[in-house]
Amino acid sequence: MQRWNGLSQVPAGVGPSVVTIGNFDGVHRGHAKVITRLIERARELSARSVAITFDPHPAQVHRPAEAPPLICGLTDRLDLLEATGLDAVLVLPYSLDFAQLTPRDFVAEYIVGALGACTVAVGRDVRFGLNNSGTLTTMIELGQELGFTVEVIDDVGNDAAARWSSSAVRELLLAGRVTEAARVLGRPHRLRGVVVHGDARGRELGFPTANLSQDAEGMVPADGVYAGWVRRPSSTEDAVLPAAISIGTNPTFDGVQRRVEAYVLDRTDLDLYGEEILVEFVEHLRPTLRFDGLEPLVIQMHDDVVQAREILAGGPADR
Repeated sequence: MQRWNGLSQVPAGVGPSVVTIGNFDGVHRGHAKVITRLIERARELSARSVAITFDPHPAQVHRPAEAPPLICGLTDRLDLLEATGLDAVLVLPYSLDFAQLTPRDFVAEYIVGALGACTVAVGRDVRFGLNNSGTLTTMIELGQELGFTVEVIDDVGNDAAARWSSSAVRELLLAGRVTEAARVLGRPHRLRGVVVHGDARGRELGFPTANLSQDAEGMVPADGVYAGWVRRPSSTEDAVLPAAISIGTNPTFDGVQRRVEAYVLDRTDLDLYGEEILVEFVEHLRPTLRFDGLEPLVIQMHDDVVQAREILAGGPADR
């Protein structure tokens, strides 16, 4: 998949293209179904399938205090979009100046001028351009004027377990319901970050942990202990490792900083400091608890490891 960061990276003459627009936060199963339809239509027309997305998320620009946490960072969003089979993604830097583009200027410059769109695939509730004044009717009228057709992609619906939406994923993660979130996402939720030094308490207790940096990408689930996986994108050995993952402030030690720590099961020999890793969440084990001393804490940690080992015994789904 080609990745274009801004108009300057789009090569001349890339059309004809079938284009869709969206934030695609989390690239959940609903997004995947829409993109699959887009790709099928592009093949029918012998055209290129292209998605336009934005960075940062528009809500972070217009309403930074109210913006929802992002399910995944841009790196993972693009990796997940590539996995759908798209030919290209255009990432547009979003700013207050960009938001001043009229619907016509946006479509004429980006969708038609840069990407040579022959078809634009959008949902019925599409909004674009200055003050979100562009609607589906606007897009159809611009298509008639500028020479492209509009394909309306209806709501792809939900499955029996949950509705497919980014807001639904956020609600589930805030509740620690990572298994249900995975059903909507189509894969386990993950964080991406660099391993940094912590307080070394885990190592002293026999459970050395990889502590994610505070600027790790991805939405952190509710405090608690989880079974999951540590993935090492830069490593060919020990690339996927089973782990017990703790999120919280370490209340037994009166901690105040919220941390994500992953203990790789039965491994005390790993040196992950400075390495970028992915932490994937498979199942919630228990809430964060305050223990009366080290002995009950260590006993519980042993129990956590036993549970995590049983849950992860079958290996990762994509092995």
